[in-house]
Amino acid sequence: MTQRVVIVPCSGIGKSYGTVAREGAFRVTEDLRPDTTQLIPLSLLVLGDEQARADVAGAQAITIDGCKLACATKMVAESGGQVARDPSASLRTSLVVLDVFRRHRDLKPQGVSELNEGGQQLAHALADEVATLVDQLTDSLPLTQRNGGRAGDGGDNA
Repeated sequence: MTQRVVIVPCSGIGKSYGTVAREGAFRVTEDLRPDTTQLIPLSLLVLGDEQARADVAGAQAITIDGCKLACATKMVAESGGQVARDPSASLRTSLVVLDVFRRHRDLKPQGVSELNEGGQQLAHALADEVATLVDQLTDSLPLTQRNGGRAGDGGDNA
């Protein structure tokens, strides 16, 4: 069993980009890569939760920051963890929502407690980027590439 990759999203309450970060993280950990990821709420690290700190310290971490303050990335480091790095150094596993927005300028997020359609689509784009990073870190392949399978058939093509 591959060790889970820890995902630590921004908790920028009251900010659209923070909401995009959290929605993207939920999508990865609940829908796209539930078997290879674990969500650690930033608030638990801020509060010094022992289990959250232990989980971060013992795993590869991908952070999703909502702004340039990089709170998620800083708290992973302060909690004894390390943002995962690929040996090739070309893999950056600290994502900033604004960088993803720059690649998808047509997806303008609005709303805080509930994102508009553009914000939801931006969260999906972010989640796809995070899932790709998870795959690279775990050497796993999406279902569509395992054993010649198709998405949804478990990869066995039976």
